[in-house]
Amino acid sequence: MGVGNHLRSILRLLRGDERGQDLAEYCLITALIALIGLAIFIHVSGGVSAIWGTANTALVSGNSAAPASGAAAAAATQPANGPPAR
Repeated sequence: MGVGNHLRSILRLLRGDERGQDLAEYCLITALIALIGLAIFIHVSGGVSAIWGTANTALVSGNSAAPASGAAAAAATQPANGPPAR
């Protein structure tokens, strides 16, 4: 039974060896922090998107309600087939 004794000795070595345990724990903690950060980012990005959408709507409606000025106003007051209005 050389194989059975050999497997038992390997299992004893693995049970007592904890050198890689810290690295595994740090990897799990880092993954947890990354997932929490991603969840926060997704949650906040929806709020920021809503703010930008509201601002865009306000700017578009304000721009369409504003009276024309400058060159656009001068072009709008000119008659179609005559000299420019003075």
